[in-house]
Amino acid sequence: MRQKLVARFGENVPRYTSYPTAPHFNASVDATVCRGWLQRLDEGDEISLYLHIPYCDKLCWFCACHTKQTRHYEPVTIYLRSLHAEIATVAGLVAGKGRVRAVHFGGGSPTMLKPEDMVALGTALRKSFGFLPGATISVEIEPNDIDDARLDALAEIGMTRASLGVQDFDPKVQKAINREQSFLQTKAVVDGVRSRGVESVNLDLLYGLPHQTRASVSSTVAQALTLEPDRIALFGYAHVPWFKKHQTMIDEAWLPGPAERFAQSQLAARAIVDQGYEAIGLDHFAKPGDALALAARAGTLHRNFQGYTDDCCETLIGLGPSSISQFRQGYAQNMLSTSEYRCTVDDGGLAAVRGIALSNDDRVRGWIIERLMCDFAFSAIDLVERFGEAGQRLLLQSSSMALHDPVRLLELDGDRFVVPAESRPFVRSIAARFDKYFEAGTARHSAAV
Repeated sequence: MRQKLVARFGENVPRYTSYPTAPHFNASVDATVCRGWLQRLDEGDEISLYLHIPYCDKLCWFCACHTKQTRHYEPVTIYLRSLHAEIATVAGLVAGKGRVRAVHFGGGSPTMLKPEDMVALGTALRKSFGFLPGATISVEIEPNDIDDARLDALAEIGMTRASLGVQDFDPKVQKAINREQSFLQTKAVVDGVRSRGVESVNLDLLYGLPHQTRASVSSTVAQALTLEPDRIALFGYAHVPWFKKHQTMIDEAWLPGPAERFAQSQLAARAIVDQGYEAIGLDHFAKPGDALALAARAGTLHRNFQGYTDDCCETLIGLGPSSISQFRQGYAQNMLSTSEYRCTVDDGGLAAVRGIALSNDDRVRGWIIERLMCDFAFSAIDLVERFGEAGQRLLLQSSSMALHDPVRLLELDGDRFVVPAESRPFVRSIAARFDKYFEAGTARHSAAV
């Protein structure tokens, strides 16, 4: 049965970190619209901030992020001046109405910043926005960048969660993806952040990489577990060379096929759960006392552009080129070009150039998709109570899927539509059935499993 599902639903579908997904953003949402949304924040709103650092000192061939390689620091220095300008402009529009619950530094490689520049960013954020007590500060860490001075700087800005990219510890796999990083190097960084008071450590692992086998994945997971991370994210490698040209450096003949990818993912997941971690959504795992596990058990887990999160803020403000902001009214994305971004924000402008305003139908479908991705279930009563007639229309579609689909993608359990255990690895494909844009769209996506 599993192999039939792999064959049928190992298709290319969105990751559903938003709905509608980014390929359906358009120019109807621009800087003017984004400005209005920022100004309409309420006094009591809690907000999250995402800061994008679009540079790496070495380009990993598997990466699909918006980043560029630089061997010199001068472009980073110039970029940071513009990022500070954008922070000032956005903070002026927010005018103190939003209180920051969470900050996430992503990239690219945030940890390639010089220590004094990282501290200056943290200081600028706290001067520009009001922070709630206990606000979380998450940083994506590239272990090849890290030294004691940078670890001290991360501690100074109040980092509460460190996320380290591991991918795979096998040297053959690392060479194929241009990311060499030893286990001992990774352990040193984990020990370094913990010795500075960081209590939450996440490790990112990948399956489906070139030359990966079940044996190499199993070995990597076993080594990662010895570091006792609080969370593990287990992603399938997204091979999208039409989107990221540097992925053409990876010979497709080196890549495992759909059945092998699925076997790797299931083997890794079982090994992690066997060590006492709780499975969170599609591809995350957490210790039982971690905030992510607590949110999953409470039904308050969410999904945004950083993946699964316990962050319940309705507003996420993205800073930097390519960053996406989320508001009650919709999504807004900054321009991709770093040079165009700098010209815009240096003059006091906003960098938003595309996005989408949410219709009522979008909200209903987005709620269903998020609950499927987070809980593998949703309540028919909640659906209708939240969305009325629009929810009722989607209820009919859900009922048809549950009652008439021989593959049993959804089942009725009382008032709840539930994804059965054997279908959960394919939840992205199930979510796609509620995506009205998917069939009509021309965007290309990564493999579902």
